[in-house]
Amino acid sequence: MTTATAPQHDLPDDLPPRLTRLTFHGPLSEARATAMVRRLAGVQPGSVLDIGCGWGELMLRLLAAVPRAHGVGVDVNAADLERGRRAAGARGLAGRVEFAEESAMGTGRGPADVVLCLGASQALGDDLGPALRELRRLVADGGRVLLGEGFWQRTPTEAELAGMWPGASPSDHHDLATLVDLAVAAGFRPEWIETASLDEWEEFESAYQADTEVWLATNPAHPLATETRARLDTHRAAWLTYRGVLGLAYLTLVPTKA
Repeated sequence: MTTATAPQHDLPDDLPPRLTRLTFHGPLSEARATAMVRRLAGVQPGSVLDIGCGWGELMLRLLAAVPRAHGVGVDVNAADLERGRRAAGARGLAGRVEFAEESAMGTGRGPADVVLCLGASQALGDDLGPALRELRRLVADGGRVLLGEGFWQRTPTEAELAGMWPGASPSDHHDLATLVDLAVAAGFRPEWIETASLDEWEEFESAYQADTEVWLATNPAHPLATETRARLDTHRAAWLTYRGVLGLAYLTLVPTKA
């Protein structure tokens, strides 16, 4: 990884590709995404807020399905945001969407008719309970929140935790029932509860690394090969450890009127 003091002129031009095979930045199939967009479009939103949007693929699809809607995607990754802007322009949506490079913490962007938060609740706070209450603040009465959130499909063993991300702990996630209960306690009713399938996980995790794996196989002597190999191997080992243990829930939440 390049540091602030690294000599930029020494970096090669042929860098490893990044996430080019991913449509969504998460385990989400085309069929499920289509159903989600149809469900959210039924609310006829005028405004959509995407927290931790990345390149905002689901938001763009929702805007295309609801011609009156305008959207804002908030993220801190400039490259992903630029990818979203390019996609919006290519689809004729540039005039109806803003990709903002900023923190979502304490954001004043709401309330919106639909709030998307897919694998990004950490952008609203380290603890899930307060993050859910923040989502309730950001959604308008009568609107919807689509939350994508990790959960334990079963309690991981100590050996499994050691093979996941650094410092992985059973407290990092809840089980599905507790996750839904926390959403209810934060001021929501669950309209729809669904979970990513193993096929969706495998499609996502394979696509997450595939283009870089191919690049590494054909560039083993590249100056960045050692760093890239270590990153790929570490991520793959973690994924094959949490495979079948870590799930992802998609909750379509209806705000309870105060």
